[in-house]
Amino acid sequence: MKKLTLLSLATASMLCAAGYKIPENSVNAVALSAANIAHNHNSADAAYYNPAKMVFMSKQNHIDANVMYIGLDKVNYQGDVSLAGTPLGNHDIDSESETYIVPSLHYVSNDLGGVRIGVSIVSPGGLSKRWQDSVATFTAEEFSLQTIELNPTIALPFDGDKGGVAVGLRVVDSKGVVKSTSPASMRDMSGDSIDFGYNIAVAYKPTSAVELGVTYRSKVDLSVDGDADLRFTDAQGLFTPYTHLPAGTTYTSSSTANVTIPLPATLSLAGAYTFESATTVEFVYERNYWSSYKELNFNYGTGVNLATNTVFGTTIKKDWKDTNAFRLGITQEFTKATLMLGALYDESPVPEKTLGFELPDTNALSLSLGGRYKISESMDIGLAALYSMHEKRSVSNDSLNGDVKGGNVLLVSAGFGYRF
Repeated sequence: MKKLTLLSLATASMLCAAGYKIPENSVNAVALSAANIAHNHNSADAAYYNPAKMVFMSKQNHIDANVMYIGLDKVNYQGDVSLAGTPLGNHDIDSESETYIVPSLHYVSNDLGGVRIGVSIVSPGGLSKRWQDSVATFTAEEFSLQTIELNPTIALPFDGDKGGVAVGLRVVDSKGVVKSTSPASMRDMSGDSIDFGYNIAVAYKPTSAVELGVTYRSKVDLSVDGDADLRFTDAQGLFTPYTHLPAGTTYTSSSTANVTIPLPATLSLAGAYTFESATTVEFVYERNYWSSYKELNFNYGTGVNLATNTVFGTTIKKDWKDTNAFRLGITQEFTKATLMLGALYDESPVPEKTLGFELPDTNALSLSLGGRYKISESMDIGLAALYSMHEKRSVSNDSLNGDVKGGNVLLVSAGFGYRF
């Protein structure tokens, strides 16, 4: 049975960063907490993080293949729970812990008369949250999303050998699942989508020690089509005047469904300075335009009846806010080895009034480290880890009145680089 993906994208818990973006898609990005916009040490992941940097790379073909382990700790909620104005008591419950493997691939072409072409295959967003306690399964038994982005880019130099500019196309494939179960209702949905956006980037090196970078990734509206199975038991006879069926009637629907959710635009401003000791320090300010996510609105086809459409088709307000992320990366170059450290503070876009079990999101502080080792002039390997610690958050709204804590994330990435 097909099931609709977008509710999972729209509301579930993000794998690492606040919201549902995944910024880390290479060993370097994991090691530096994604503070790799202005400085790049000849690695193919420049094709994704700042494709304008491709014009500064050695005149070879570059490949960077990575695989990343993601471990999600449990999220704990302690406090009162209400559903549609009905108190459900005080609860102390945990979500399920989960693990995932996510690959990525980056390629940068040889110099083609001054032009460089890049291709990245990454996961730009993702989320997963599963609950087994009954008060959470009413709205969030399972929310999960998988995305794959194909990002071809092209870069040109300017101002001699000091600058580069690049443009790219974002092609995002999304698949996901959403399930919820209560004594009176059930929904089981999934679907998929292919949607498009763009990215632009600029890199400039005014001196041998100073590097500057600006990148912009456009919003991608994920316009997902799928199918939904819905069930609602009308114990109180709410629909009896309209359907002329007695209280206790169970209404079921199997219908097509569609919904649109934004993968938000992101602007990054970066600066890096390299000291005579071959130590590079980079700072990145990132602005995430989550305010484009104002509401969640499912549209069903002709297979849906009045009762299930009223219960499951009501527009849900989100009213997310734009957020800031602050990234710091330190790179130390040796003859054959490169060591990297990173730190990140990432704000949650979810306002208190719309926070629920579907996305118990909080601000996060991340620390990371890693390194690469040159096996030969054409080959290197890398290993990195990042640990994201989510702040405790108190919440008081129509559904929850308590505290959210936990949900820390461990990333471990291994990679292989090759030049020819």
